[in-house]
Amino acid sequence: MKNPCFLTLKQAQQVLADIGIELNDRQIKRAADKDATGRRKLPFFVDPIDKKLRIEKGTILAIYNECQVEAAKNSHVKPGNLKKLFDDKS
Repeated sequence: MKNPCFLTLKQAQQVLADIGIELNDRQIKRAADKDATGRRKLPFFVDPIDKKLRIEKGTILAIYNECQVEAAKNSHVKPGNLKKLFDDKS
């Protein structure tokens, strides 16, 4: 089993930028801040030692991958059908 890698806000922002999701400081902070009901948009937690917000790297990447999978499932054009779609037009 792979050891977890816990990221700070800045590190999480960089990991997302590496996969093409560029968030500014305010956007990543809003995703980590609690809403009126005490829930966060992303599962950041307060590190008990240094009191900084952290998130596990695999978790944040899995969340974005799952969002992409759901988007593909709910689209009219399915990624697997693209080749057939373009081949039919020739």
